[in-house]
Amino acid sequence: MAADSMEIDDSLYSRQRYVLGDSAMHQMAQSSVFLSGMGGLGIEIAKNIVLAGVKAVTLHDTKQCETADLGSNFFIRKEDVLSQRRRVEAVCPRVAELNPYVHVDTSSSALDDNTDLSFLGKYQCVILSEARLSLQKRVNEFCHSHQPPIRFIGCDAYGICVRVFCDFGDEFEVSDPTGEEPKEIFIHSITQDDPGVVTCMDNQPHGIQTGQSVVFREVHGMVELNGTARPVSVLSPHSFSIGDTSQLQSYAHGGFFVMVKAPKTFRFETMEKQLCDPQVMTPDFSKPEAPLQIHAAMCALDVFQEQHSRLPNTGCLQDAEVLLKLTEEVNETLRNKAPVNTELVRCLSRTARGTLPPLAAAVGGLASQEVLKAITGKFAPLQQWFYLDAIEVVRPLQSVSAEEFLPRGDRYDGLRACIGESMCVELHKLRVFMVGCGAIGCEMLKNFALLGVGLANSSGEVFITDPDLIEKSNLNRQFLFRPHHIQKPKSTTAAEATQEINPELQVDAHLHKVCPATESIYNDVFYSRLNLVVTALDNVEARRYVDSRCLSNQKPLLDSGTMGTKGHTEIIVPNLTESYNSHRDPPEEEIPFCTLKSFPSVIEHTIQWARDKFENLFVHKPSMYNSFWQTHSSADAVLQKMQVGESLEGAFQVVKLLSKRPSQWDQCVVNARLKFEKYFKRKALQLLHSFPLDTRLKDGSLFWQSPKRPPAPFNFDLKDSLHFTFIVSTARLFAGIYNIPYSEADISEEAVTRILSGVKIPEYMPSQKCIETDESAKKPDSMKMPLSSEEEREAIAQLEQAIATDNVTAERLQVSPLLFEKDDDRNGHVDFVTSASALRARMYAIEPADRLKTKRIAGKIIPAIATATAAVAGLVALELIKVVGGYDFESFKNCFFNLAIPVMVLTEPAPLKQTLIRDNIYFSIWDCWTIFGHEDFTLSEFMNAVREKYGMEPTMVVHGVKMLYVPVMPGHSKRLKFTMQKLIKPSVDRRYVDLTVSFAPEADGDDDLPGPPVRYFLSRNGETP
Repeated sequence: MAADSMEIDDSLYSRQRYVLGDSAMHQMAQSSVFLSGMGGLGIEIAKNIVLAGVKAVTLHDTKQCETADLGSNFFIRKEDVLSQRRRVEAVCPRVAELNPYVHVDTSSSALDDNTDLSFLGKYQCVILSEARLSLQKRVNEFCHSHQPPIRFIGCDAYGICVRVFCDFGDEFEVSDPTGEEPKEIFIHSITQDDPGVVTCMDNQPHGIQTGQSVVFREVHGMVELNGTARPVSVLSPHSFSIGDTSQLQSYAHGGFFVMVKAPKTFRFETMEKQLCDPQVMTPDFSKPEAPLQIHAAMCALDVFQEQHSRLPNTGCLQDAEVLLKLTEEVNETLRNKAPVNTELVRCLSRTARGTLPPLAAAVGGLASQEVLKAITGKFAPLQQWFYLDAIEVVRPLQSVSAEEFLPRGDRYDGLRACIGESMCVELHKLRVFMVGCGAIGCEMLKNFALLGVGLANSSGEVFITDPDLIEKSNLNRQFLFRPHHIQKPKSTTAAEATQEINPELQVDAHLHKVCPATESIYNDVFYSRLNLVVTALDNVEARRYVDSRCLSNQKPLLDSGTMGTKGHTEIIVPNLTESYNSHRDPPEEEIPFCTLKSFPSVIEHTIQWARDKFENLFVHKPSMYNSFWQTHSSADAVLQKMQVGESLEGAFQVVKLLSKRPSQWDQCVVNARLKFEKYFKRKALQLLHSFPLDTRLKDGSLFWQSPKRPPAPFNFDLKDSLHFTFIVSTARLFAGIYNIPYSEADISEEAVTRILSGVKIPEYMPSQKCIETDESAKKPDSMKMPLSSEEEREAIAQLEQAIATDNVTAERLQVSPLLFEKDDDRNGHVDFVTSASALRARMYAIEPADRLKTKRIAGKIIPAIATATAAVAGLVALELIKVVGGYDFESFKNCFFNLAIPVMVLTEPAPLKQTLIRDNIYFSIWDCWTIFGHEDFTLSEFMNAVREKYGMEPTMVVHGVKMLYVPVMPGHSKRLKFTMQKLIKPSVDRRYVDLTVSFAPEADGDDDLPGPPVRYFLSRNGETP
């Protein structure tokens, strides 16, 4: 079967399809992978590539389950250790369960320097973890020289150091190095010159690099450019030259260009060659020499194992000195040297027998993405080494006694070897609140289970909350969930799955949203019992709210997010860093109303228009209809009010809907046909009537020029599949809101043709309606628009007719509004938006989008893949250890990565800003002044109390958006005698309010001085009054 004819299960893979594309998905589904080493790193890679959907994976391992495995491998259970099962046998069924489309088998044969490697010939990619360098070099050599080359990846994790090595052969072609979608950029001008210079419209940045090519479309005047690709030389962010245009016709107007995606070939060397002169990626620019220093230390660690047949003993100073000497020797052999980092080598020696599960998760995510690149050629591969250390986690622990790090025969031995017993105990005692149990949430819970965060017997606890139920599309990356969990709550299901990994964990699962409405549950008392908060959310608004609660309650917040292969982490620590709300992303650009309504220029405009039509026809109007008849239950009473000229909001629209309400399927089809006529013929005719093609603006330029496109009306043709899909999907949605039954036969072409054959379409008459062309104009509210006397008369007549014909029964005054559901392909929602958008695109000669792209844009789907999710959660969990240890500012790291390119950048968090009030009095976002009042406490007493306690004269007091005291406002001076209770009107359970207070400047005429929020407690002891 040809690769591209294979069906992709969109209900499972939809979010990942948007990351990788269908071609890569098909290639994965034909690829077999060999993965050796079922330790913490190996199991991470196994999880991620099986979720992604390769054809087959062979898991290889020769070791037995041991107690220490429980702290690094989330698929090994206590009973596996007790029954002395092989690791590979224990994990295989649990890995296989992640994805029914992937065949998972096992091997426990010896893989060493004497093994015949010919069996690897059937795999497209081979990954070795927990293998010595001599074996890695031998397997790599075999893979590199095999025809066709087998892609090779070596991964290792020893204590605080991890590495990934890639060799994809002499020539590895990548179809799409970045994965970024090329944008259509409109042209302002093109010079007739050598070289010709292209300038973008509205100074839009083109995002192109010199050497890339662009293709031109719809250029007027210099028409020779259309359809041609030209190499580019960048002149500025919004202009570039394209070679000689002096012999072409002169540019008139319009047109756009799109960057051409060109494949790129990457060349790799074998590990043998690379060891002496490694090509490394630098993740942390504050320590640029770290990758080469870790390279030397990890190579020396391999020599140590060769010589001693073991790893250095935890805390053994003699072994550390031996490793240091070996590192110096290895460093001498490197062509490109960095000075040996003694501290790093000693920390590696001390922790080499240990494991940091979050570090394995972070690098496992990156390595898994490299596996997917190896078998698909999608995205630029790692060239050729990636090194990461977690020295900041262990640096403050170097003075702790050696006994702290020694094994105790439990699941935390690997972790203990890295961070010591005291720190393990602190993790066990932790009380954490995690908001969200989606993809990042599942990965975080896995990290909590392996780290022993929140153990019942240590009075620790993990509180989790998520109001959502599990859907099939979640299973592709939310790895704690299985098909039999679909439609069960995420939080309770995730809690059960986490306790399977570590039964000692105490997990309290809730189904609430965290928002102002649930503040009585997640109140200050709740926050006071927490040590820290973790967000695993997918929207900015919720993050902002949680951040404000953490700020108010002085709690650390660990935030992260992903979009496709990109990920970020942000660490917020009280009195050390800024908060999430300290920085604001620029608001999303809104499409102007007139562009959506009349002048679309790109496919995003037509998709948004179709989505808005869905909302208006099937959600907004039916909801308005219901609420109107709930308010006005009697149609006769409504008629009487309308007859005496009383204004009832929405009455005109509601009566119109009532009079046109279909009662059978045929009428739904007719309504759909009339909508087609209105949207795709009359709209175009009206626009061209109002603005004929030769219309010119005051400055003499053409009205219809880029980016404005003139519409072309078209006649209805049921033989056109797009026309048919629009009619059927629209009719089905009408039937849905009006509760009208229909059968499969009713939506057949014959049935629809029969119904439409008798439909008379009224002749088009141009209207004198004004068409909005101002891009700053907002959409008018149809409910509040004044009605003409003719419209009022028409509405009264329609309602009289409905009452006379007994069409105002309780049943007919009730409809069923829809809710846009993008993931159910049977409901016709995406069919409507796709066909409506494509027809409008055709009308305006815009390149249409396929169903998949339309669904992504209309459904605001965030592309997602398990690799990035695992990586961000691992990086956040590393920071969690530092927060628990109370580390200083320099220890913390925020991260941004894009696994596609690949790039990873670790930086210090934003340092805390101190704002000067006056005379060495500073405050930061974490500061809060407090005043304790009582029931009769007046505004005047409040201001005196602030003055006495803080030595500052209050000039203005504001509560939220309510001004309590602004001297210049009329009547405000009288308020000084009012009680605070009367001015604030707090809810019954409120203990305090945070007030914004400004202070008198030192000199007259200066601005008022800022200050921190003043927390006013409503009673003397701060209890609820």
